[in-house]
Amino acid sequence: MTAHAESDAEPETAEVEAADDEDVLEDARRARWTATVTGALLALMGLTASSMRLGGVPALVPTAYGSGAVVCVVASALGARGRTRVALWLMILGTMVMALGDQFD
Repeated sequence: MTAHAESDAEPETAEVEAADDEDVLEDARRARWTATVTGALLALMGLTASSMRLGGVPALVPTAYGSGAVVCVVASALGARGRTRVALWLMILGTMVMALGDQFD
């Protein structure tokens, strides 16, 4: 009788594990897309700010914006490959570099 009870519990456990696996995959996919899009948007903003500040300010300002944008592009590429934690920290670093450029302005 115990063998019958154990065999009934196995399919339910397998269904729960399959549902959990699908949730984990969906969460990972969402994290990759979020990291990719956020990095691309930050890079676009950095390049826009860099091009707007090309004339009339010290060369350090557009360089800082451009460098921050390059870091965000790298973060976006890493986020697309699934390295979302590293991508997050690189986006923070890139944004800090752009903020430094804003301070020199």
